[in-house]
Amino acid sequence: MNTEYDDELNDELRDEYDFSQMTGGVRGKYAKQYHEGVKLIMLEPDVAKMFPDAKSVNEALRALSKIIQQYQKAA
Repeated sequence: MNTEYDDELNDELRDEYDFSQMTGGVRGKYAKQYHEGVKLIMLEPDVAKMFPDAKSVNEALRALSKIIQQYQKAA
């Protein structure tokens, strides 16, 4: 398994927490709203090395989109 993934699974919840006794909670209450603006795209390993997080990917794509828009205006 991936070390990062293992770290995510090792959360700080204690074994004595019994969520089955909680009332009023709604599973996935905001899931639809969250997913409306999110697209999950898998990067190839070589690309992922260059862009380690979402922020760096978004910055690169914004810069590329500006270049494309300028090129289209000139053409």
